[in-house]
Amino acid sequence: MKPKIFLGADHAGFELKEEVKAYLRKLGYEVEDRGAFKLDAEDDYPDFISAAAREVAKNLDNHKGIIFGGSGQGEAMVANKIKGIRAAVFNSDNPDIVKLSRLHNDSNVLSIGARFVSKETVAPKAVIPEIWILEITGAVESISFILALFASFSASKAS
Repeated sequence: MKPKIFLGADHAGFELKEEVKAYLRKLGYEVEDRGAFKLDAEDDYPDFISAAAREVAKNLDNHKGIIFGGSGQGEAMVANKIKGIRAAVFNSDNPDIVKLSRLHNDSNVLSIGARFVSKETVAPKAVIPEIWILEITGAVESISFILALFASFSASKAS
């Protein structure tokens, strides 16, 4: 059974959230967006991040979250205040961080720093958040949706 995915973002992560949402739905995931619902430079990320994390906490076995912000740090701090949430930050060029967050910490929320994920990170061999969206059943399973998604997002930001 595919997990239900909850999304949350502030203005810095809004565009990437919208891309991820569309792609996850295309793959058949049930996705619930907890905001932001429009690009607003004055929005306050804790409102959207805590809403997404609270939804994940309601069903830790079948819910996952992806949250987006400038660095991902503040977003992870907000999410981690909610009982049962284990948010991991991804804002670098090292996809092993994401792998380890699932294998060693069983993270259930991935906090992406949209301002820091480089084009090199989304090269064809990158795995980014794809490995932890799926359930772990003895070994990490993987799909390639994030590769195309991040490549598409990076190309659109470069234009």
